[in-house]
Amino acid sequence: MPQPPTALEITQKLIQCPSVTPLEGGALSYLESLLSPSGFEVARPVFSDTDTPDIENFFAKISGGEGPHLSFAGHTDVVPTGDESLWSLPPFSGEIKEGMIYGRGTADMKGGVAAFAAAALRYVAEYGAPKGTISFLITGDEEGPAINGTIKLLKWAADRGEKFSASIVGEPTNPNELGDAIKVGRRGSQSGRLTIKGKQGHVAYPHLAYNPVPLLAKIVAHINYKIMDEGTKFFQPTNLEFVTFDVGNPAANVIPASASARFNCRYNDLWNKDKVEAFVRQGIEECGLPEGFEAELSMERDVSQVFLTKAENLISSFSAAVTKVTGKQPELSTGGGTSDARFIKDYCPVIEFGLVGQTMHQIDERIAVEDLEKLAEIYYQFLLSYFPPNK
Repeated sequence: MPQPPTALEITQKLIQCPSVTPLEGGALSYLESLLSPSGFEVARPVFSDTDTPDIENFFAKISGGEGPHLSFAGHTDVVPTGDESLWSLPPFSGEIKEGMIYGRGTADMKGGVAAFAAAALRYVAEYGAPKGTISFLITGDEEGPAINGTIKLLKWAADRGEKFSASIVGEPTNPNELGDAIKVGRRGSQSGRLTIKGKQGHVAYPHLAYNPVPLLAKIVAHINYKIMDEGTKFFQPTNLEFVTFDVGNPAANVIPASASARFNCRYNDLWNKDKVEAFVRQGIEECGLPEGFEAELSMERDVSQVFLTKAENLISSFSAAVTKVTGKQPELSTGGGTSDARFIKDYCPVIEFGLVGQTMHQIDERIAVEDLEKLAEIYYQFLLSYFPPNK
């Protein structure tokens, strides 16, 4: 049997696929051509929804009998390149310069997909199908609305009888060096909009109007400076940030009828959607609403719920693989933003580990070739511990 391709070779091929959300760009076709000859069964379901683009997804698996089902999850879609003339090397070339491979999606997260593919193909080439199942859950909608991607792919797989034992998401989890951190949970994320309604009028006659702008500014400042908590054992402090202040008033001599502000709250395990809403309402009440004003608070659909993975065997085994390859003891982290792990945690224990994420989404996104090779080795060592081969 020929030697399977390296993580570097796979990464270069994936980068050369211009898979900017929602385009497949050839990335999933390449993965199918890579995995099918080694015995992986491949399906590429397309999901649709109202007012969102159709998204092609990817599920591949190889099974060697009864045993656990480990799924590697990730995405091949990438954010736009920005001004390509500002890149040192073409963003879809996958070229190497001074030990770094350049290209959109190298860190986030085609390098992670490539490393796991290389590790799985190496395992299968050396030992055959595992006593259990190795699968890939790959979407093209992680960088987009995330409506027709992993959340539907998981249900699609479950409806076909797939039962996952554990999952690894290959997002770039390491802040500085490979081996820094394994993500074992994420804070929740909740957005909302606060609107203060007054009465429109002429600036020269303020007594005939109710100006909502200063009242909204007062409430925003009050809520912004309230401390929600000091953090918990596994999570950093909760923070609520106002991100817009909107009046929509084109005239300088008109007091507007309403003003609104959007916010996003990243909350730890002391909070949930209802508690966040109650916190904002309490802030409004503490400021008071003078006669003639109304407050309207709308909470958007949950972006993600807070979660913490407590699968000690999974975490310790993966930590051991990281230490064996890098010599570092990774921190167990719940920091950062959200990922598709927020959907996977409803089906099985999930952890995240990938490359260094310092350049993700930037001009000249790049990763160290050495890190890519080490990441593939970490995944391979973990596969050996998760599916002990016959001697």
